[in-house]
Amino acid sequence: MKAQFALFRRSVWRIGSVACVLIASWQLTVWLFDLPHYILPAPVAVAEELSEQWALLFIHSQTTLFEILSGLVIGFLLGLFSALLLSFSDKLSAFLLPLLVLSQAIPVFAVAPLLVLWFGYGAASKIAMSVLIIYFPVTAACYDGLRNTPKQWLELARTLGVSDFAILFRVRLPAALPALASGLRIGVSVAPIGAIVGEWVGSSQGLGYLMLQANARMQTDLMFAALCILMAMTLALYFLVDKTLRRLIPWVSHLR
Repeated sequence: MKAQFALFRRSVWRIGSVACVLIASWQLTVWLFDLPHYILPAPVAVAEELSEQWALLFIHSQTTLFEILSGLVIGFLLGLFSALLLSFSDKLSAFLLPLLVLSQAIPVFAVAPLLVLWFGYGAASKIAMSVLIIYFPVTAACYDGLRNTPKQWLELARTLGVSDFAILFRVRLPAALPALASGLRIGVSVAPIGAIVGEWVGSSQGLGYLMLQANARMQTDLMFAALCILMAMTLALYFLVDKTLRRLIPWVSHLR
């Protein structure tokens, strides 16, 4: 318990130190170049906007958080299923893997208007965008982990007469958990991109929508306030997922 508290305290100290350095550099930049508030507002102005517009920011944050979490769950499950499917059959892998890689050549900004057209202006199109961004890192990481299962484990399982299906779930999948955890961490980091891009293309709620409206009205301090909320949300999700993975897969820590 004491070790966990000490680790938490060190993490908070590091994040706080980095935040202080960034805020000080931000304020120094505003002072040195005498930038107008509509170009780069001072940290104090953004803090005031956070305090005054907290209710508005909270409402829009709920929408974006729901889209991110939904996309993260769906993208993770689809990525895990796809990786298992690819590793179970070599013929299927030879057919689907090029399609999977080719899908990443399409820019997300080009797909976003189509998703809004297909799924509407609601949360569904933003969730679909988050799923597209999360899906590939999870699939690629898990598939690499499944392919890199130690040969000694596979040979021992086959010697004991274990079926290929059982080997996949009892040997290869546990061996791929460290790689899967890495893919999930990457997915958490990039998940907000899909939600925000989807809200920029077409929405009536969310932090991305709020930032777009604030930009049109030259309310740069409100834009930065929404951006700070988004950054804090992403950091909280990342460390929450990281802590959960450390508990569920304790042997991963020595691999990092």
